[in-house]
Amino acid sequence: MNMHSRPWFRVLRPGVVGALVLVALQPVAQALTVYTAGPAGLIKELAQGFEQQGGEKVEVFQADSGKVMARVESEAGNPRVDVLISASWDSALDLHQRGWLLNYRSPNAKTVPAAYQGPSYVAQGLSALALAWNPSSGTPRPSDWKDLAEPAFQGKVNMPDPSKSGTALELISGLQSQHGAQAWKLFGELRANGMHIAGANAQALNPVLQGAKAVVFGAVDYVTYAAQAKGEKVEIIFPRSGTVVAARPMMIFKRSAKVEQAKRFVDYVLSDEGQRIVAKSYLLPARSDVPALRPALGSFQAWPPESDAQRAGRAALLQRFDELFVRK
Repeated sequence: MNMHSRPWFRVLRPGVVGALVLVALQPVAQALTVYTAGPAGLIKELAQGFEQQGGEKVEVFQADSGKVMARVESEAGNPRVDVLISASWDSALDLHQRGWLLNYRSPNAKTVPAAYQGPSYVAQGLSALALAWNPSSGTPRPSDWKDLAEPAFQGKVNMPDPSKSGTALELISGLQSQHGAQAWKLFGELRANGMHIAGANAQALNPVLQGAKAVVFGAVDYVTYAAQAKGEKVEIIFPRSGTVVAARPMMIFKRSAKVEQAKRFVDYVLSDEGQRIVAKSYLLPARSDVPALRPALGSFQAWPPESDAQRAGRAALLQRFDELFVRK
């Protein structure tokens, strides 16, 4: 990859004619490149911690899932990324199947549940999808997904755009896996009730915090917990019928020229210090032995992870959703 420097040589001519001294120069230090769809504050703190521990710089590209994956695809012929942290487990499965990823199991992944790691990817942390409700909205407190199709919520519901939010797409897939045709019946009812498809997760939540909308269908819980911590009046409600737990996979690209540094970065994120930083962002740590700063798994009804067969065809799933909501 052209972003990585290689040793080069310079010929020096001393005063004695014909005497040549070949001096090898050290490689120019360049940063480890990390692309992430996670919170900007989280990757900033992880990068700083990693740099302080090993002295290696980290160059970060942080954006929503759609933009991050579009950049990965656009650079397929000449990738710049060394480590990718995605918001969608599907992205790790896809890139692994395409042979782009390096097989690596971190020694710090021993307490990461088997469902949240694979041969070339491992969860950084976990989040769950919920209803983010403004109790000052004048609407009844919802308790399940289907409540938002009621007349009381006419025109008052936002949903993150699944083409930009990997977790929103996971929710659509999870609802279909759990409820089949009934899930699409619900989507149709939500559309008829005026549910608005907003941008990424923060863009869906902000109008609820401001009072312009009442509730987010499929809010990412850690974003809402962070808003609560800042004093926002918003309630996180885990639907009684269950919800999706979305793992955020980390992966190393096989064509990286900084493989050892990339491995050390993954090790750092899964270290005690790294997982405590993850917990500070209100994500569930990937490691089961690191405490969370919010309700942990087991405190709400979580659907089991989908099988590969259930995950198949998500591009068609997104297209069907787009057509339902008439989005071009």
